[in-house]
Amino acid sequence: MAEQTTRASSRRSSASRKPKKNQIPFGVLVVVLIAVIAVWLNTHSQTVAFFWLTGCAFGFILQKGRFCFTASMRDPYLTGGTSLTRAVIIALAITTIGFTAIKYGYAQAGLAIPGMGYVVPISLATLVGAFMFGIGMVIAGGCASGTLMRVGEGFIMNTIALVFFIIGSLWGAHDFGWWKEHFISKGPSIFLPDVFGWMGAVLLQLLLLAALYIIAEQYEKKRGASH
Repeated sequence: MAEQTTRASSRRSSASRKPKKNQIPFGVLVVVLIAVIAVWLNTHSQTVAFFWLTGCAFGFILQKGRFCFTASMRDPYLTGGTSLTRAVIIALAITTIGFTAIKYGYAQAGLAIPGMGYVVPISLATLVGAFMFGIGMVIAGGCASGTLMRVGEGFIMNTIALVFFIIGSLWGAHDFGWWKEHFISKGPSIFLPDVFGWMGAVLLQLLLLAALYIIAEQYEKKRGASH
């Protein structure tokens, strides 16, 4: 009797399901539209066309990979999973090696080292800003990349978050000079190669990232064992 009831319930749920729509024509249409826009942009600026194509590719990778910096920090506490956390750590390790090689090459050639404008003072403002940004990411349900990805998927809440993200960014850019003068510039600027040398800076950062990777891996095993 129970088995018959289960079968009947299964048949009713199957019948109530709507057949899935074929998404392939929409995908082809989107690809064609992206290509047409790229060609049109190329007639005005090759740089803008390049940014358009790389931006679309990056968005596709984000959506398929479900990549989000917020999730990499949030998932260990919510689910105990650290796979995304470890992926971010690996990405940071790869970029550490790549960007150091580029900067070192410029330094050896006697040229201005690129990206030095991002070596900014570290002060209490850094900690406060990071804390506020972390809270905002959790409330919004994603960082900048995650928010943009979910807006593309049609999430209304992330669309609202994107609107206020833009407002906050414009407001912050408008008042940045005042914040920099009174708070941000109060701390020292630290460029690790100046302190530990190029090789020492790379090894220090890679060792730190390796330690974080091991901690994340052990944390996931511990959380899994406790459940």
